Amino acid sequence: MSQLHCYVNDELAKRFQKKAEQAHLSVSKYLAALVEREVRNQWPEGYFELFGSWKGGPLERSTVGDYEARETFE
Repeated sequence: MSQLHCYVNDELAKRFQKKAEQAHLSVSKYLAALVEREVRNQWPEGYFELFGSWKGGPLERSTVGDYEARETFE
């Protein structure tokens, strides 16, 4: 398992330690969870290159039907 080191000011460290304590986690596990959440939520490689690459026919929106009539609450 890799180790990462970072430096933060004392005030931020105190606030971070308090958040880890509230989560019932060590500072190391809390930081690992934050990093995992941040990295996991990335778009797949090449995702944005797909925009505008549709080679099929034109896309058409289906028609919307009439709304049904409902009784009021009054």
